[in-house]
Amino acid sequence: MISSSSSLTERFKEFEREAFRLEVLAEYNIPSSAKNLEAFLAGKPQPANYNAGWVETVRTASQAGKRMYRVHIVSRPLTDYLRYELGWGYMANMAGGEEFFILDTTEQPNPLEDAPDFWMFDETGPVVMRYDETGAFVGPEFLTEERAEEFIGYRDTALAHAEPFPEWWAKHGG
Repeated sequence: MISSSSSLTERFKEFEREAFRLEVLAEYNIPSSAKNLEAFLAGKPQPANYNAGWVETVRTASQAGKRMYRVHIVSRPLTDYLRYELGWGYMANMAGGEEFFILDTTEQPNPLEDAPDFWMFDETGPVVMRYDETGAFVGPEFLTEERAEEFIGYRDTALAHAEPFPEWWAKHGG
């Protein structure tokens, strides 16, 4: 069981079975990624140690038998940021064992129009990821366990309408 810790970092250390993420934005304004985004857009090769800290977090969880997975809601054409995130980020993270799914709303309605961006650990205590209008991270909002069923519903709906990232990327990526 996850403690009542209010630290998102602690949640990644404490979860026992699974960590799920729903990503809903087309642009995430992450200042620490600006140079890598520029390099990607300039056609430069991905750095060998790209995203190494996160990949190690995922690898450690995967090797312990834990599942880390996410669904990203997208619409084509992809923004430059999404091409970068999927092309560099997802590919690197998959090497650590993270699973990705794409809910493409280009030719279908978005079944989660009002769902927030969030993490959920062991189907309890959802953490809504708050962003401002530019896509800059404002901070996490830790919700009570009473809200878990609502977020399990978001997860299940997302997965029911999504396809595995490798198959989607083979058709629409790059």
